[in-house]
Amino acid sequence: MNTRIEDGKGERAVSDGLTVQRPIDAQNVADAPSTTRRGAPDRRVASFAETQQHLAEAGIAERRMAPDRRGNAFLRWARISLGGLPVVAVDGKESARQIVDEALKRSALWRFPAYLTSTNGEVTYRCAVDDAERELFLKADAIHADGMAHVFASRVHHDVGLPERVATTDLFHDVAAEAEARGATMYMLGATEAANEAAVNAVKQRYPNIKLVGHRHGFFRDEAEEIAVCAEICRLQADILWISMGVPREQLFVVRHRHRLTAVGVIKTSGGLFDFLSGSRKRAPAWMQKVGLEWLWRTILEPRRLGWRYIKTNPFALYLLFKKQK
Repeated sequence: MNTRIEDGKGERAVSDGLTVQRPIDAQNVADAPSTTRRGAPDRRVASFAETQQHLAEAGIAERRMAPDRRGNAFLRWARISLGGLPVVAVDGKESARQIVDEALKRSALWRFPAYLTSTNGEVTYRCAVDDAERELFLKADAIHADGMAHVFASRVHHDVGLPERVATTDLFHDVAAEAEARGATMYMLGATEAANEAAVNAVKQRYPNIKLVGHRHGFFRDEAEEIAVCAEICRLQADILWISMGVPREQLFVVRHRHRLTAVGVIKTSGGLFDFLSGSRKRAPAWMQKVGLEWLWRTILEPRRLGWRYIKTNPFALYLLFKKQK
């Protein structure tokens, strides 16, 4: 049974001996801890609308949360430095299980969402020549290796290298199966309107019981529209947010709006994932993926778009990955 007491410091709710201070002024609301005592569950039971109303009444325009460094399971994964980036040494199945674990644990907590991204040859090159892009990746809680060259290089430099390549296209299906079984919700943001719609339909067909709470294409008129979409995603309280906009647009979007997505548990950037899910692009044969030649397959399919890109980025990326580590 709850009782409410009023004193000079504001309203308090008392329940079974536990007192929760509800500060009145805006500064106290912003600084107030989310738990009432050490070790107590960090859980906010208010809905998104109720939380936003409370913050508005307190005069706080946005809820800005500090990065979650304590109790973040992704930060406990082992890391290997490859091409100047800390790449996590974890396989796809374990990644999927942990993503859903964290997403469900963070559900309705209104905390800073976890941010996961991936690296490949092109990303290795881009981060080496552009410090600003490198910073976008270093802000992630985990960077997966979406390239066989990273796996090969890790085994050259270390006795125990990366267990496998974690391609986002494969990881998505591992996460979707886990989310369907455990009730985690997802939102798909990115690609063109047609590709997004086709990808969503394909996912629903393959995972009929999945809780896909919303989706939208990845093009915006201005920042105001981006902010409105973030508010909609929060209102729907998606546990996992997939962003498929390509490098570096998707990383920029996460870093720019992460503090506005506190209803989300885990954000995963996804590159061209939705195009593969929709069927508009085809994966390379398994043997080409295994020996690290998927880039060649994609070049054959799209020579004008990808030919010069790979000629420019792959040699330098390979040098960075295989050169002797300090």
